[in-house]
Amino acid sequence: MCSAAATESKSCLLTLFVPLQNVRIDPGSISFKMWKDIPVPFYMSVYFFEVLNPNQVLQGEKPVLYQRGPYVYREFRYKTNITFHDNDTVSFLEYRTLFFQPELSNGREDDYIVVPNILMMGAAVMMENLPTFVKILLSGALAGLKQEAFINRTVGEIMWGYEDPLIDAINAIVPGMIPFKGKFGLFVEFNNSNSGLFTVNTGMKNISEVHMVDSWNGLKEVNYWRSHGCNMINGTAGEMWPPFMSPTSLDFYSPDACRSMRLVYEQSGKFQGVPTYRFVAPKTLFANGTDYPPNEGFCPCMQSGIQNVSSCRLNAPMFISHPHFYNADPALLDAVEGLHPNKDQHALFLDVHPLTGIPMNCSIKLQLNLYIKQVSGIIQTGRIKPVVLPLLWFAESGSIEGSVLKQFYTNLVLIPSLLDYLQYICLGLSILLIISAVVLMAMSQEKCSLFWSSNKKNSDSNKANQATSAKKLPPVKGTVLREARL
Repeated sequence: MCSAAATESKSCLLTLFVPLQNVRIDPGSISFKMWKDIPVPFYMSVYFFEVLNPNQVLQGEKPVLYQRGPYVYREFRYKTNITFHDNDTVSFLEYRTLFFQPELSNGREDDYIVVPNILMMGAAVMMENLPTFVKILLSGALAGLKQEAFINRTVGEIMWGYEDPLIDAINAIVPGMIPFKGKFGLFVEFNNSNSGLFTVNTGMKNISEVHMVDSWNGLKEVNYWRSHGCNMINGTAGEMWPPFMSPTSLDFYSPDACRSMRLVYEQSGKFQGVPTYRFVAPKTLFANGTDYPPNEGFCPCMQSGIQNVSSCRLNAPMFISHPHFYNADPALLDAVEGLHPNKDQHALFLDVHPLTGIPMNCSIKLQLNLYIKQVSGIIQTGRIKPVVLPLLWFAESGSIEGSVLKQFYTNLVLIPSLLDYLQYICLGLSILLIISAVVLMAMSQEKCSLFWSSNKKNSDSNKANQATSAKKLPPVKGTVLREARL
């Protein structure tokens, strides 16, 4: 029987309509195919920041940016190398494949955009502390390769890569400085690639541990950062969470951000009629160590609102943030022109069904930024003032729809609602039956009372009549008695 307590009631509903064995990661469960080949249509929308005044920036003026896009890609996800282990875990590789959607985009992949020369400017800043003669040699090499601070490349080249002789030059001068050879592109390792080997709990023994990450690439924690807390791998892989969620927070490990991220509960709501909890990023997510001491391990830090990812991305001075420096230090926003942070457009969120831990609607948004400045000895950097320059931001969005949403709504909303109404109807009928029984009992008692009262009256009347009759009888004479005895 289901308890009247709210949490136990939720457990009962899930057990009735989505049995716990179907929430676990098990080839025999209903949800396994959904977990293996996610049926939710994901889209990645990419927005570029074009630099409108590159020559003026070289002279020390503030960069003026113009947002281009979105360039929309349909994203397909599927898992391979699925291996179950004896310790209640399963490991897998999840691949992502992206296809450009021109009908959903505001532009084409062959659009040209002026952006900073990430390789050159990044290398310049990374070599700032080298001896002057080395930087002069580097500057001469850059001139020979016709490298400039800003380049005019197509969207496709910036995303998926272009050949650049600077790659070979950097690998020759400073071996191992950049983690790739051949083409350079911001998303060159994103398409047709996996996000690392995840090992997660199946929930077979403990349903509260289902989807929780046990290791990533064989690691219990990463080694990018300067503290144990920042290197910890917490939460799930970001696809699903354990059932019976509480309105507090959720954690997931993001290989793209090279760290675990914690989102906090904002409000309850509904998505297409399905109850959800909305989780959003707290202001402390990308805060620096001064404003939020637990983030000290992510330093060296600059202003709050950006996180240095140079240790795990390209070995270049790259930073991630919310789009348009939303929730960041105003100084970052004031250093450029053309940004307009807005919660509705730039805040990330997850709408999760609390009973099952399955996301119904989500939009994860991140911005890539490059720190550029004048570097003495490298003439290509001109007189650029130090600035964290936004390159692009992207949103990975998806929501449950179609037959999956219909089945979800039917099993977890419609049927439980009907049962709720049914229990009230049953309660009402029970009350009516009780009242009817009480009335019938009262009527029966009244009839019995009338019956006994009537019998008593009849008895008393008979006695009275008998007494009256006895008085009217004549006296008995002896002869009669004697005859009777005979």
